[in-house]
Amino acid sequence: TFAQGSLNQSAPSFSLQARKEVADTDGRVLTERMFKHLQKWFVTHFLGRSAQRARLVSKDGRCNIEFGNVEAQSRLIFFVDIWTTVLDLKWRYKMTIFVTAFLGSWFFFGLLWYAVAYIHKDLPEFHPSANHTPCVEHINGLTSAFLFSLETQVTIGYGFRCVTEQCGTAIFLLIFQSILGVIINSFMCGAILAKISRPKQRAKTVTFSKHAVISKRGGKLCLLIRVANLRKSLLIGSHIYGKLLKTTITPEGETIILDQININFVVDAGNENLFFISPLTIYHVIDHTSPFFHMAAETLPQQDFELVVFLDGTVESTSATCQVRTSYVPEEVLWGYRFAPMVSKTKEGKYRVDFHNFSKTVEVETPHCAMCLYNEKDAQARMKRGYDNPNFILSEVSETDDTKM
Repeated sequence: TFAQGSLNQSAPSFSLQARKEVADTDGRVLTERMFKHLQKWFVTHFLGRSAQRARLVSKDGRCNIEFGNVEAQSRLIFFVDIWTTVLDLKWRYKMTIFVTAFLGSWFFFGLLWYAVAYIHKDLPEFHPSANHTPCVEHINGLTSAFLFSLETQVTIGYGFRCVTEQCGTAIFLLIFQSILGVIINSFMCGAILAKISRPKQRAKTVTFSKHAVISKRGGKLCLLIRVANLRKSLLIGSHIYGKLLKTTITPEGETIILDQININFVVDAGNENLFFISPLTIYHVIDHTSPFFHMAAETLPQQDFELVVFLDGTVESTSATCQVRTSYVPEEVLWGYRFAPMVSKTKEGKYRVDFHNFSKTVEVETPHCAMCLYNEKDAQARMKRGYDNPNFILSEVSETDDTKM
């Protein structure tokens, strides 16, 4: 009885101690999980960004390149082709030029109109006589001269200020400003319209998959990329091709940075004149002529290359040519995956494209290198043809005559 009472008294203390130990263990586990999560987040967002490979072409098609040590004379060439220079400017610079061109021309001609009135002594400070006929009616100062310049160039024509036939200088200035105003209006308005309607904006509605995949297709090892047209209007005469950019060393010892190697992409119907109404999966066959032939699943992340993919086509609505491009680095090429299907047919008989699966990939069984696939095919072909094992060696055995006495 005494032992049972002692056990009952120690049970609550033992239970309390066990609970504390469990709570401390759970706290340590939770702390370790939080620390690992913060460590992973820090590595991904900070160290991972610094470890990213340098790209020549970004995912949205912009070229990451700059020109240094360009001579001043070469920079003047950009002003020779002023139209292309203005079109290539960013919107903030273009609008600054737009506003400056009009305000500057209005103020410049306002000064000229003020000079004409000043020379002809039409201003009130000269106290003209009652029968004095001015070159321009009702110009009393610089402000009224600016307003008359604005009315002339924009062809507002309020009728309050007008040129008289008193002096030929004013008539010549009126004609010159009208002609120059039409030129400025045509150039600047045309530049704004051309900037808005450039096919570069149409290219933003054509998108590529986030990753490229390598898997078997039609019995061959292929590199596959998915591309989609987000508009129902077609791109006429579309053509798909690629460039593999990598640093190579020639037999003469010359190091070539960004050496370009052609990569042929095809679809089942060819790589030209695509019927680009639904997402297409383009592929590059990894054969003996492919630069990916000597790569494997284990060595692909250690490779140093950039695959740039181009899509050229003509916009159906404007007949202007456009180019869409993107790039893939080794980390964005998944070996042993294929794209998930995204086209289905509804009960109403319409074809439905599910863009949720556009960049979704599915893991599939894939040879870990192209050479393994072709060696396996060669071995199977030899077995079908009944070839002998090349490692088999025939050794001659000397026979003995046991019947000899």
